[in-house]
Amino acid sequence: MVISPPERATFQPLKLEGPHNFPNRRFRSWNFQPMASSPVAGKTMRAVQYGGYGGGFAALKHVEVPIPSPKKDEVLLKLEAASINPVDWKIQKGAIRPFLPAKFPFIPVSDVAGEVTDVGSAVKDFKAGDKVVSMLSFKNGGGLAEYAVASLNLTVHRPPEVSAADGSGLPVAASTALQALKSGGAKFDGTGKPLNVLITAASGGVGSYAVQLAKLIDLHVTATCGARNIELMKSLGADEVLDYKSSDGAKLNSPSGKKYDAVIDCTVGIDWSTFEPNLSDNGKVIYVTPSPSSFLNSVIKKLTFAKKKIVPLIAAPNKEELEFLVGLVKEGKLKTVVDSKYPLSKAEEAWAKSIDGHATGKIIVEI
Repeated sequence: MVISPPERATFQPLKLEGPHNFPNRRFRSWNFQPMASSPVAGKTMRAVQYGGYGGGFAALKHVEVPIPSPKKDEVLLKLEAASINPVDWKIQKGAIRPFLPAKFPFIPVSDVAGEVTDVGSAVKDFKAGDKVVSMLSFKNGGGLAEYAVASLNLTVHRPPEVSAADGSGLPVAASTALQALKSGGAKFDGTGKPLNVLITAASGGVGSYAVQLAKLIDLHVTATCGARNIELMKSLGADEVLDYKSSDGAKLNSPSGKKYDAVIDCTVGIDWSTFEPNLSDNGKVIYVTPSPSSFLNSVIKKLTFAKKKIVPLIAAPNKEELEFLVGLVKEGKLKTVVDSKYPLSKAEEAWAKSIDGHATGKIIVEI
């Protein structure tokens, strides 16, 4: 059943006449006019969702669901692109259960770019037609769909120079890269000192951004990757590139013999004993995907006043940094390395590609 929208009343004077009425008294009658409603109210959209934990790409289902409505501090986006991150399918696997997702069925993916089509009553900074980049909440998701609601605290304007595909790759991966470098001692305000940085798995989403951001502030970068991506790493600015399957690559030895002031570890499973001999006296290892043991070892090193430190990264993207990153893309100082693009109708193929773990850069779903 479709309920008609409420109506706004206007008043017209009415003079009542007759033996039982008051001849000089004026009353008001009702003249109803419809109120404006959302341009998509009552309509449906295409979406991809899953109904429970597990199942991988085979559990993704293509459905038609109602288009959501923005709350007073939200905007409704017509999505143009979404970027899949490992955290998206880890949520599906139950890695963060019972906290995520909020409920099933669940439309996954948080990193999106699109156009504002409707705004909540408290929204002042956006209007219909604005192009944006946004990070949706992990709790509610919504990225693999034609429309999604986004909160203001992680939605930023997207200039014409930034494509939807490039913009959608930024929120999680580029923010993580930026915060990892800052945790390693890098400064982006011009006050930083020279650092030697190792970035492992540098051809992935986080790593490819980290290489570029590190070179933006003139850090010396050693990158590890597979042989097929060595030239890519050089094109992004890496000073030294190690094939992780080579002898020196497995040991993480710098070709120039440098010790690392910071390691941005984008892999899972390299032991501290491999990092430790390659660190400078006060070197740090920043674990982008920290394990429980990394938290424990971090505490132990603090308690024992060890100079070489372990830093488990808990990335928390914020609006200021997202605006900074979008600005870098606009200026041509940062780019999104795109592994592949898929239409929404083939979202399960993009999902499987991400789970496989060998993507070069970002996997984009175009909507």
